[in-house]
Amino acid sequence: MATDLRRGFPVPRRALADGNFLLPGLLSGLTALLAIPLVLFAGVSVALGIGFFLLPVGTEAIHRWTQWERQRAGRFLGVPVATSPAPSGFAAVVRAPSTWRQLLWLPVHGVTGTVSALLAFAGLVAAPVTVVSMLIWPLIPGGVSLLGVRSTSWPVVLVTGTAQLVIALVLLLWGVPALARVQARATLALLSPSRRSATEERLAARVDELAQTRAGAVEAHGAELRRIERDLHDGAQAQLVALAMRLGVAEKAVRDDPETTARLLREARDGAEEAMTGLRDVVRTIYPPILADRGLSGAVSALGSRCAVPTAVSAEGLGDVPAAVEAAAYFVVAEALSNVTKHAAATRAYATLTRVGEDLFVEVGDDGVGGADENRGSGIAGIRHRVAALDGTTSLDSPDDGTTTIRVSLPCGS
Repeated sequence: MATDLRRGFPVPRRALADGNFLLPGLLSGLTALLAIPLVLFAGVSVALGIGFFLLPVGTEAIHRWTQWERQRAGRFLGVPVATSPAPSGFAAVVRAPSTWRQLLWLPVHGVTGTVSALLAFAGLVAAPVTVVSMLIWPLIPGGVSLLGVRSTSWPVVLVTGTAQLVIALVLLLWGVPALARVQARATLALLSPSRRSATEERLAARVDELAQTRAGAVEAHGAELRRIERDLHDGAQAQLVALAMRLGVAEKAVRDDPETTARLLREARDGAEEAMTGLRDVVRTIYPPILADRGLSGAVSALGSRCAVPTAVSAEGLGDVPAAVEAAAYFVVAEALSNVTKHAAATRAYATLTRVGEDLFVEVGDDGVGGADENRGSGIAGIRHRVAALDGTTSLDSPDDGTTTIRVSLPCGS
């Protein structure tokens, strides 16, 4: 208290801040009390079938609400609070420990939040109301009520008013801050997982993430196999069939028509070269040979030099990168620069590859028109799937009236 006095008596300001934390609890607490029967109805309606839809929707709304309350309590106490995604689907909602913590929080907060808010309101208004009542009591017929006593004379007003003012100041300066701390700590205690629960929730979230990643990887792998099969069937295979037919015709015409035979052999040679070119193109999409020849830095530099848009490339000090990560990073840069050339209307682009510990970071950007959308066949969905298959992350920043930047993080550890 002495420290507060030396600093210019900031205790009232602190009390006002504590009151501002508690006052929203009145609406929040009353909402919690109203939500309890709705949650019970959603639970009972499971037997009717509609609860399988209502319960996840309701718990998602409660999850957002409790996340806001946790963040508010964390800011008040100066404690960092990590957000967590809401469980998706009926089974996940029922299994999630956070669901049951939030359902327990509802009645507790409904009572404590409402009561604390009312006490905070009383603490904030009691002192000024008391002072005003002491000053204007002669103007009020029958006097004023102070400490429950009808005061009709100055001696009684001074005694009861002073006592009420002391109680109001104690409530304001000590009671409201104490209530605010208790309320904030109770909110965090009820809504924050224990260490064991937090570990279990992280593991469960990680399992869900890996399941989605695996599904994406399987889908991307299947699409890649279909693409390779299509390229081989429509490209090299068709050219080899045409080559075999020309050789067969040339074999029959070799004695009777040497000139036709020579022409067919020339066409067969050209067809063989086209088939080899097609095969090399298919092989490059699987694992570009340039990666084996020049490494990731050299391969990305080659992509930048071949891009129709002037591209600055920075890819030094990457160290040893696993082959799968090299191929994914090369694909990201190649696809992103292809998008720059086709869609961005850019005058400059850049590609930056950096290694930080066990992670490889890839960033490709341009000064074009923006508005990239991975749902419009821009190749970004393919980048995302390929990166996710390696447990990496992808982010896209492309406002409609600005530049486009795609950032990828790829783990390089074993």
